[in-house]
Amino acid sequence: MKVLQVEKISKKYGEKENAVNALNDISFSVEQGEFIAIVGTSGSGKSTLLNMIGGLDIPDSGEITVRDRRISGLSRKELAVFRRRNIGFVFQNYSLMPVLNVYDNAALPLTFDRGGYVDHEYISELLKELGLWDKRTRFPNELSGGQQQRAAIARALANKPAVLLADEPTGNLDSHTTIEVMGLLKNSCKRFGQTILMVTHNEALAENCDRILHIEDGMLVSERQGDGI
Repeated sequence: MKVLQVEKISKKYGEKENAVNALNDISFSVEQGEFIAIVGTSGSGKSTLLNMIGGLDIPDSGEITVRDRRISGLSRKELAVFRRRNIGFVFQNYSLMPVLNVYDNAALPLTFDRGGYVDHEYISELLKELGLWDKRTRFPNELSGGQQQRAAIARALANKPAVLLADEPTGNLDSHTTIEVMGLLKNSCKRFGQTILMVTHNEALAENCDRILHIEDGMLVSERQGDGI
């Protein structure tokens, strides 16, 4: 089943001689359960593309469809609600709430979006699956970098999003923890039927994904299968 459709999206920042074509006529689609790597040199447009798909920025032209919903036609308020319910984010710097413990960080999207209703059984299942159950009462500053990133993944999966967007999720981790976190992301694809788009500069990580999209100068220059297929 197709979860994401990106159709001819373009984005320009600045004007006249200062104009920069961040994205130029990019199109691709993603099936449910795929793990996609987005690679390219620094400044090629990878993170911009992720921001467009996540509704954090709006393309100048083209359409992005998530779960058969075109997000460009949504109002700012509608987009905020849609994003909370359909998009999960994992960032390089974890972005956990320091005053909340691991369990409450994971449950935060549900608490915020659904007026206090939390599926505690599902949150518990996530934390156990990610090896965090015994750390559920700890605060972020009591965790290692790998544990913080696992907590961020749990939070991103809490709403059972259509798409999980990961921007350099292992950028701050050592090689051993990087392998561990990649394994957890791949397992979430299988265990929860999750769809993941991951920006990475690490070619070895990209090769472990199902498909690799290569972006340069804001254009999709190649698309190929990875070893994850």
